[in-house]
Parts: sequence; structure tokens; C-alpha cells
Amino acid sequence: MSAKLFSLEALSSSFKVLSKLKSTSSLQYKFSKSHATHFKFQKCNSSLAYQLGELMSNTVLFFQFEGTLLKSSSLFPYFMLVAFEASGFLRALTLFLLYPFVWLVGGELGLNIMVFICFFGIRKEKMRIGNSVLPKFFLEDVGSEGFDVVMKCGKKVGVSDLPRVMVEGFLKDYVGVDVVIARELRVVGGYCVGLMEEMNTECLESSQILGDGKPSNSQSIGICCHNKFLHQQLLSQNCKNVFLVSEAEKRNWKSLPREKYPKPLIFHDGRLAFRPTPIATLVMFMWLPVGFCIYFIRFIVGMFLPHCLCNPILAFTGTITTVSVQPSSSNTSANGEDQVKQRGRLYVCNHRTLLDPLYVQVATDKSLTAVTYSLSKINEIIAPMKTIRLTRDREKDRNQMDKLLSQGDLVVCPEGTTCREPFLLRFSPLFAELTDDIVPVAIDVQADMFYGTTASGFKFLDPIFHFMNPNPVYTIRILEKLQPSDTCMFGGKSRFEVANLVQNEIGKALGFKCTSLTRKDKYMILAGNDGIMKESR
Repeated sequence: MSAKLFSLEALSSSFKVLSKLKSTSSLQYKFSKSHATHFKFQKCNSSLAYQLGELMSNTVLFFQFEGTLLKSSSLFPYFMLVAFEASGFLRALTLFLLYPFVWLVGGELGLNIMVFICFFGIRKEKMRIGNSVLPKFFLEDVGSEGFDVVMKCGKKVGVSDLPRVMVEGFLKDYVGVDVVIARELRVVGGYCVGLMEEMNTECLESSQILGDGKPSNSQSIGICCHNKFLHQQLLSQNCKNVFLVSEAEKRNWKSLPREKYPKPLIFHDGRLAFRPTPIATLVMFMWLPVGFCIYFIRFIVGMFLPHCLCNPILAFTGTITTVSVQPSSSNTSANGEDQVKQRGRLYVCNHRTLLDPLYVQVATDKSLTAVTYSLSKINEIIAPMKTIRLTRDREKDRNQMDKLLSQGDLVVCPEGTTCREPFLLRFSPLFAELTDDIVPVAIDVQADMFYGTTASGFKFLDPIFHFMNPNPVYTIRILEKLQPSDTCMFGGKSRFEVANLVQNEIGKALGFKCTSLTRKDKYMILAGNDGIMKESR
């Protein structure tokens, strides 16, 4: 089948015209297609909305992922993310130093070199970066114009030059493609050898690709970019019309706003908090020696100096800490006050990094005990505050926390794991049974270079990466203590009601959305396990 080439702008304009007519109530129209970019309108009695819906659902779209959705034409940032997450700084540095040569040779050879550098020697079961790290950066690079056109079609077939492991998770979860056509990585003995399998496009007919899922009387169109190593044979043999996206057109695209994401981006992994373009990557490597020195200074100051001295020194090194305390209401019963004075106060906070309890201790200027679910042995030893590890056995943990409250103040993060995005995970209701002296604490963290959290990496490195940021920002809001009427003992509330109330109060203070997702949901998505940390980490 020979394909006709058109501009994507013409296709986008046609969709806009049809969408405008969909809201017209005075006249109804039907259309006959002379070719893919021209529509003939005439008056009729049938429902236009029905016909438009039928057209979209019967359209099979073959699109090249990089050329149709992504604004940037450079693939370097995505391979840098793979290299950094696979082996850290050494592999990332290798890719960065060889990138000038990759850029010079370009084309298929340049792509194969980057694939070899990033994937050679990686265990197959560890290649989850396409589900855990890349979707965030893909979404930030998606052009709103290209995305609108792709999402209007019924069946979608995504074609990519990147390895399947990098794109399949994003295309299926966020774009809703039915089939992903990409090359597989060669694996020997469970390890990737850094080579891609050849893809035979001659046998990829539309009927074979979609199988029984291809709509009857469907029309197929293709979208790709004026670019290198396109799958033109695949598009031309399956599509009557192919629309081309020019680089000049893509430069005028707007970024896809968060509210238009097909589903909320709640979980993502990886250490890099910035898009690693070549210039940004150069800045990172230039910063690393300085960053290690600053981390060492911040660590020594935080470990051995009192709060009154370490706070101004840490601020001088670039850390930004904001603390605000909401005045407590005087509507507290005398009996309640007398009883809670015999026990410690429970500070309940959302979880952003491993350092949350430490910052709450600094903000309250009290000696606190932190209870945690996942803390590495190394961090437990060097922590400048008392830490107690929970067992995830409800009765044992309840007795342990109850005993600690009888000895002093306690801080707990009932989400059980960290969340980077403006969302709150479900709060475990265990804390609500222990005391009525509950103070919610709202925490937000901003990182400009590295994330101080990980789901699949080594957790003992979390504080190192956080303090290596040029300007890490911590915001602590100590909210009003719960009223006796809102607690279990004096108010007669259930533990679930109290936990949801605290979650809602913290979410309201931060502007975050509350969810019912749990630690297990996060770790199954990002790491493929239940989130129980091994002792070695």
C-alpha cells in the first residue's frame, strides 16, 4: 500500500474542526472523506456526535513515539537516566564522555552505541526503569498538540526506535496503546549484552499486529517525524496516509500540563531530580566534588553541634529550612490535659524523606524518638536521634509504641513509605489507638539535583544524596493538636476516622491530594516487590 504524506498540522486542524462542529446544535452534518485532510460537509438528519465517535473509534493510528509525542529530538537524556540508574556515576560518566562521538556518527550507529553503554551487563530482572523512572521524564517532554491528536484515535500502535524495555510501560500505561512495536534487548545467562534484536517490518501487517482487535471498516493513518531511521516501511504498508511532523512545528508545541495527564503521576523512582541534558549533566559532574565536600560539612555539623549552632551553619551551606507553628486552640478539656501530661506527645507527619523525624525534632526543639518501618543498619547507627524499627506485626508494634509514649514524645510517619509527588498515601490507623495527644505535622521537600529517596536502590545513600543537593528545601508546618472530640478515647471516633482526619488536615495544609494507595502499591509498581527491605540495605 503506498502512503500519501501530509502535514500533522492538517490532521490536527481537521480534529479541531470536527470538535467544534460536535457542539453545534442548530445544524447537523455528515462528511465524506476525499482524502485524509479534507472533509466535505452537507446537511443531514443523523447525529453528528455519533458519527464523530464512530470515526475516531474506527481509526487505527500507527505513530512513531519519539517523533509524534516528544518535543525534544535528543534521546541522550533518557539514556543518561538509564546509565545513571543502572550503575551510578561511572556508567553515566562513560556515556557523557562518549556522547560527542555518538553525536557525530548519529543515526542507527549512534543509537546502538548508547544502548550498548547503558545496558551491557545489566541483569534482566533489574531492567524496570521503563516503568519506574522514565515515565516522569517522558510526560514532562510530551507535546500537548501531538498528544491531543494521538489520544483522539481509537486503536493505537506505538512504534519506537528505543528498546522495548524503555518505552512499553509508558506507552501502555499512560498513552493506552494497544500494541508496542520496538526492538528487544539480547539477554544471555540473565544478563543484557547491550545489543538489540533486529526487527523484521516486512511481516508486520496491520491484521497481524492488532489481530481480532482491529475494528471492521477501519481506516489506518500514520504519524512520524522528518527524522532519521524511521519505520517508513511499516507505516507505508499499513497506512494509506502518513502525516509528517517537522522539527520547526515541534518547537512551537506546548508542554502537556499535569491536569491533562491520562492518569496522575504518583510514583516514580530514580535519583536524578532534573532532566539530564548534555549541559545539565556537565553541571552535575562539575558539582559532584563540591557536593561531596558540602555533604561532609553538613553531616559533621548536624551530628555533633547543638541545634542553636548547626541551623545557621547549615543555612550558610545552602540548606533552606522553613518552620511554622500553628497556634493551639484553648478548647481542650482539663481532664484530657491531666491525662496526656502523664504520657508523651505523638507527632504524626507525612513521609517525604528518611530525614523527616530529624527535622521534626529540630522544629520542635525537643528530644524525640522516631519509629520507622524501613531504616538501613548504617543509618540506624549514625542517626543523631533515637530510632526504633517496627516489625509490621500490629500487636508487637502497638505495644512497642505504647511503651515508648510512656517514656517521652514520639514521631511517626504512618504512610509507611515516602512519596515524592503532591499526594498522600493511606495513613495506617495504628497511631490513633495509642493516645489522644496527637499533633499533625505537614512536611514538604524540594530537591534541585538529587532525590533523597529510592525504592530499588540502596537506602543508606538517601541522606547522602539529599545533602549533596546545592539547595535542599525542607518545609515543616506543625499544625494544631487534634481536639479531644476528634480522637478515639475522648471523642469516641474510630481509628480509621482519626487517621483519615489527620491525613486530610496535612493534605489541606500542603495542598496535596489524599489517596488510598499504600506502601505495597508503590513498591509493586516501582520495584516489583512488597517493599520489605533486606537487612543488607
